[in-house]
Amino acid sequence: MMIKQRVGWLSLAIAAIAFHSDPAHAVPGFASQTGQPCAACHIGAFGPQLTTFGRAFKIGGYTQDGGDGLAAQIPLSAMVLGSFTNTAKSYPAGSQPQHYDTNNNPALDQISLFLAGRISDTSGGFLQGTYSDINNAFHLDQMDLRPYTDTFDVGGTELRLGTTINNAPTVTDPFNSTFAWGFPYVTSALAPTPVAQPMLVNGYVANVVGVSAYAWWDRSLYVELGGYQTLSPWVLARIGDSYGLGRSQGVAPYARVAYEWNWNGQSAHVGGLFMQAGDYPATGGRMADPSFGSDQRTDVAVDAGYQFYGDGTQTVSLYGIYVHEQQALKGTTASSNAANGTSYGSNYSLNTLRTEASYWWQNTYGATLGWQRSWGPANPVLYSAAPITGSANAKPDSNAFILEADWVPFGKDDSWQQPFANLKLGLQYTIYTQFNGASRNYDGFGRNASGNNTLYAFAWLAF
Repeated sequence: MMIKQRVGWLSLAIAAIAFHSDPAHAVPGFASQTGQPCAACHIGAFGPQLTTFGRAFKIGGYTQDGGDGLAAQIPLSAMVLGSFTNTAKSYPAGSQPQHYDTNNNPALDQISLFLAGRISDTSGGFLQGTYSDINNAFHLDQMDLRPYTDTFDVGGTELRLGTTINNAPTVTDPFNSTFAWGFPYVTSALAPTPVAQPMLVNGYVANVVGVSAYAWWDRSLYVELGGYQTLSPWVLARIGDSYGLGRSQGVAPYARVAYEWNWNGQSAHVGGLFMQAGDYPATGGRMADPSFGSDQRTDVAVDAGYQFYGDGTQTVSLYGIYVHEQQALKGTTASSNAANGTSYGSNYSLNTLRTEASYWWQNTYGATLGWQRSWGPANPVLYSAAPITGSANAKPDSNAFILEADWVPFGKDDSWQQPFANLKLGLQYTIYTQFNGASRNYDGFGRNASGNNTLYAFAWLAF
């Protein structure tokens, strides 16, 4: 299986443990490796929604083979994503993203190269590097390396054990209810988005290294335990990334547990997540300020999902996740009070609920409805009035409905040039009834939540 050639890319990946993360996607190289069409692993033939087979392939460390020919031995794939973005209300002149107009913007969102696949019977993984024309920058993107995984017979029941080296909480997760792989799978980088997000969503993405171990018992019970720590400013500078929440204070523990059932062409799971982290608040870019102390965040989440496959003609998926975050923002509060002469407290909380329902016909035509809501008490330490991105009442409350229609002309097992030609065309519309704390004049400068309603059309090619 040309193992020596594969060792080279794994060594390169380990040396480059730092990145900025975009949504990752179906990798055609996996189809060549396994000899299976993309639709074997992915709902909608394109992903990143995983089928039962796809979850087993991921938990198995991307090690399954079965493909023939040279393509099955070359762990390379690529992806191009282009789009058009329209918002209900234009940006004020001078405040739009750099190099773009105030509205109606075509964009080359990303060009990605994947090094992904099997290394041996017990190791595999993927690494994604991405160039974005939106910010004219290249970064090392999502990574999930599985240095070791194997199965054992325990009293007649299969137990799989494994290890991972990765770049973000939930990027290793096999279920699409969690954040690294949850809906929406692509979004506009040119439209305003709500500012309040739990730590599990984007607090430690692109600026950390994570190591975890996992167990999968009887292909049903999944348990993963690990920890994350931010990279040094020197490393961040070399890979063009920055701190998110700040510089981590020690290792942030992470835990995941889920139980899955599969029966009669159907699948369901329930689960939970936990993460706790302390950080010295970021002061912009790759700087953090430890002089006022650290912030502490604890995220506890519950999630669930259901899939109906039937005979493959019609597929239905339902997912949901709820996160409660407890915040002790001592470092940020002390800094803010000292700078502004205020006397804010430091204890706050944030809640987030995300749900989605999707329908696919013959893995060709798809429709998805998503609902996202965030709420919590006023938090003047983190949120204040500012044009477009601010919150006049300091509340994190936002409410959005996301509708998406997709067409996949290429990507099924009988498609032209399968598995090398994969194309999805999509139209997505986001409706905000609340944004950063209010429905009207939410930012204190006259902008309404509905002004951020976004039409996003995209073409997504993988090969």
